[in-house]
Amino acid sequence: MSIRLQESLRAVFYAPFYVALARGAFAAEGVEIEFVSSPRPRDAALRLMDGTVDVCWGGPMRVMETYQVMPGCDIVCFAEVVTRDPFLLLGRRPNPGFVVSDLATSRLATVSEVPTPWLCLQHDLRLAGLDPDGLARIADRSMADNVAALEAGEVDVVQVFEPFASLLEARQAGHVWYAAAHRGPTAYTTFYARRGTIQGRRDELLRMVRAIARTEKWVARAGAAEIASAIASYFAELPTALLEAACARYKDLEIWSQTPVHPRDGYERLRAGLVSGGFVSPGTPFEMAVDNSLAEQVAAEGLPPLP
Repeated sequence: MSIRLQESLRAVFYAPFYVALARGAFAAEGVEIEFVSSPRPRDAALRLMDGTVDVCWGGPMRVMETYQVMPGCDIVCFAEVVTRDPFLLLGRRPNPGFVVSDLATSRLATVSEVPTPWLCLQHDLRLAGLDPDGLARIADRSMADNVAALEAGEVDVVQVFEPFASLLEARQAGHVWYAAAHRGPTAYTTFYARRGTIQGRRDELLRMVRAIARTEKWVARAGAAEIASAIASYFAELPTALLEAACARYKDLEIWSQTPVHPRDGYERLRAGLVSGGFVSPGTPFEMAVDNSLAEQVAAEGLPPLP
């Protein structure tokens, strides 16, 4: 029986997952995968809870959100892949001396598609001594709309992920002011499933973790062009040069983990942002939301990267 694996949305920062699919990593470990997409990012965990899918990849944010709205649920993260925040701030002019407090006097357009980017950024602002509610912030437009607004001079700074950042740079319409990855490990993307699934299909999920661990090692060694080539079929609308630039930036920012083991510090940093932003309270403890047993077993095996 196949594992029904769900993506929450299509994004370049999920590149290792697409590499694993494209290069047959799961099949090589003897796991049959049925790959599906969630109709909406916010439905991803709910589809796991109602049995529509077996395993999701997405943010630990969704795991904590589900515990918040469904106390006693049994979802756990079991293999980390994106270990740093992939979002960036771009302004219309170069600003090499940028500090987060500069946003106090800027017209800022933030991500509306998913909550994590703003929740993490607002926590950065709080740590810098600013009140996020005091910003001149546009919060209800898409990243594509915000890119157009930056080009039109309607806003000063936009919060986007790749490939929007590289697109703005290619057009000489935007300059990177801040890469959220620089704040340090922030648990951003993982495999997650219900505890019953992990217990009942442990061998299959162990094989999935082996596949993603070997993929992580391949990605760590591969160049941006190799990664872009591997995932190109999932981003057919993107020009090759743009996809390569996006992969190169994420390689440089080290957003992709080289091991599926979840670090506590990255999880706690994410949790702090969700709590300070009022998204969850008090947030799900690491021991409840994370099961590293599969990842630790695989890490100890010392597997080689994908061929």
